[in-house]
Amino acid sequence: MKEASFNTLQVIFKHSPRCVISNMALNRLKQAEETAKAVYYMLNVLTDKPISNTVAEEFHVHHESPQILLIKNGECVFTESHNGITMEDIIEQQ
Repeated sequence: MKEASFNTLQVIFKHSPRCVISNMALNRLKQAEETAKAVYYMLNVLTDKPISNTVAEEFHVHHESPQILLIKNGECVFTESHNGITMEDIIEQQ
């Protein structure tokens, strides 16, 4: 994924299916994902907790859920959580 981020923006969405805010953020992303040219990954923080923690460590971000990380040129260039997650942020980073 890091290597691919040198060509195409990579979007990681850390999702908790038990969280209403996370479900709302997921719906916003699904409705608008076609407008942003990026590769999307979704991590379920309940079932993929070790991977979620590794992502937080690898990109030097504090773990939150829901959380979006935008990976460009091998680095996390933007992160947001909860109601701050919008497609506009993804589009701006392209």
